[in-house]
Amino acid sequence: MVNFQLDQSTVPNTSRTSRKPIVIGLYGLPGSGKTSLINQLKESLSHEDFQFYEGSVVISDLIPGGLENFRQMDNVEKTLWRERAIDWIMEDSTRSGRVAVVAGHFMFWDEPDKAGQVVWTAHDEQTYTHILYLDVPPDTVAQYRLNDRARARSVVSQEHLRRWQDTERDQLRLLCLQHGILFANITPHKAPILLRDIHLHTEDHNLSCAQSKLDDALSSPVHSKTMLVFDGDKTLIADDTGELFWKLALAEKPEMAYPLKEIFSSRFGYSYAAFRQVAMRYEEVQEKEFNNLCERVASAVTMHPEIVLLLTSAAERNVEAVVITCGLRLVWEKILEKAGLSTAVKVIGGGRIEDGLVITGEVKGALVARLRQVHHIFVCAFGDSVLDLPMLKEADRAIVAVGEEQSRSHRMDAALARAIDQEGLRAEQVLLPGTTSPRLDLVKLPVVDITDSDFIESIVLRSPRRLQVFHATNRNAAKLLMTPMRNANIEGPLLRQAHQRVGWYLATEFLSQLLGVELYSIPHVQGRDTDGYRFRYEAKTTIVALMRGGEPMALGLSDALPLAMFVHAKQPEDVKRDHLQEQETVILVDSVVNSGKTVVEFVQYIRALHSNIRIVVVAGVIQARSVSEGCLQVLSSVANLAFIALRLSENKFTGKGTTDTGNRLFNTKHLQ
Repeated sequence: MVNFQLDQSTVPNTSRTSRKPIVIGLYGLPGSGKTSLINQLKESLSHEDFQFYEGSVVISDLIPGGLENFRQMDNVEKTLWRERAIDWIMEDSTRSGRVAVVAGHFMFWDEPDKAGQVVWTAHDEQTYTHILYLDVPPDTVAQYRLNDRARARSVVSQEHLRRWQDTERDQLRLLCLQHGILFANITPHKAPILLRDIHLHTEDHNLSCAQSKLDDALSSPVHSKTMLVFDGDKTLIADDTGELFWKLALAEKPEMAYPLKEIFSSRFGYSYAAFRQVAMRYEEVQEKEFNNLCERVASAVTMHPEIVLLLTSAAERNVEAVVITCGLRLVWEKILEKAGLSTAVKVIGGGRIEDGLVITGEVKGALVARLRQVHHIFVCAFGDSVLDLPMLKEADRAIVAVGEEQSRSHRMDAALARAIDQEGLRAEQVLLPGTTSPRLDLVKLPVVDITDSDFIESIVLRSPRRLQVFHATNRNAAKLLMTPMRNANIEGPLLRQAHQRVGWYLATEFLSQLLGVELYSIPHVQGRDTDGYRFRYEAKTTIVALMRGGEPMALGLSDALPLAMFVHAKQPEDVKRDHLQEQETVILVDSVVNSGKTVVEFVQYIRALHSNIRIVVVAGVIQARSVSEGCLQVLSSVANLAFIALRLSENKFTGKGTTDTGNRLFNTKHLQ
């Protein structure tokens, strides 16, 4: 079980107990009402929690001679005093333990000049945790400036104010992304709401809010002991609703970049702070327009029919379901309502400040852990991306949703392989649609059919993942290949040849699907190079013939994988660490698996030597009962394990003497 811990390395650190205080810059054009707003905030916000500063007043108090002397200085000296002023504010905030709110300036711009003079300093970048930019219409700013009796302000055109505001806001937004400062473009009336939220909202508080939402979703007196937990985007649907939201929102501004991509590709990454920044970005959309865009997004997408069928079947069996999304809660509530699932499926998500929380990958993991450890619920979790790995690791059963290749998360394959190989994740994959190509290989990540009645039954029964068995029992090829193996008149060299053919067939038919193939260059008969194919990591494969009955079939596999290492083993200890070191796959080959006791011993021994090497067991015949309820069931918890057989047999007969497969293969029946 993963030991879940919150990521404490997020930027900026907004915990009250952090060494760096919360320092919020209140910015906007000169004359946009910053001083008036500061005075209003002093009346409405607690002085036990907040301390307010006018940047120019702090500079005046620090400099002998005040602002008059400051105005006479050159730019280098002014910058020095500005830096000293913000340093003093940070020190004062650190001493008091209160949130600092600082009214400041980013640039000054006289209308005749081609560009403004930026007065932002390197110390500002190091000090501020948040910047709130006042979004006041230029015509209102112009009127404020005209009516200002306290200060002499120059008369400037509305067009210049608009250009100044756009330039200042864009540059500040970019600087904040570059330096890990949260930025919000707000109307003045939202300032007290946002400031209270910033003061309250730490990572611990966020998790507590998410846990409360989860507990509320389970508030019914008798809730199911089984729950399906889903990610939203690229899991329940093929689309990214966040991307679609901003595509619609910016339809008339095609030159603007997709804001979520900008945030997640910045130094914020996918941290708690990144999702807080996303929430602040959504907050810039007016409420009426926001609701309308959410409705349009929900109407533009369609849930995977396989998922709808699963959720419908689950509801009929009293299995609860919840969507835990990093995206917009309102969008997902509308999508589920459109699909007729709003009463069957709860949504836990944020998106706006008023939602009171953001969902990160770590929060997803914590919520699934809470379902299991606090509420004692069996969890089957579905997700598609790196952000879903924490909850997939915590789930009793983990299923990776795999969509079309062009729309998949590019980071997921490497992270998923690492989670399976190094972090103990055992997962399956569902292909949506069923014709898409799988992720990784089918040993690491077996394919599951969620529309199969057996799947929902296994969820109801709270069953872990079943053994992964591939077989050709009812295929015509299997019928032809098994005939000489079952013919009592065929033994010795002819029978060994039959087993060898089966080994080659099982390798090319099933092992190629599990391991995959890779391209390499081969000489063409016409004298040029062309493409050839071989098994992926063929040279890093070890074939182990379980002696003596497994040798002929193992030789058939060796024909198909000529670069693979070949080892004979009568007992597990015959497989040495050197046979597995730096290898990707070990293939255990036997002619017949009856009870499965020998296979269990070999698998457990190999897993003890190598914690994550891929293990494939290949046999001509496997007794069906050993798979469904017999000895092999103890291997159901072993990761990276698969079985391949020519056929599964319901016949419980175990050969002895003249009927023993080994004796028939090597003409030793008379010795028994």
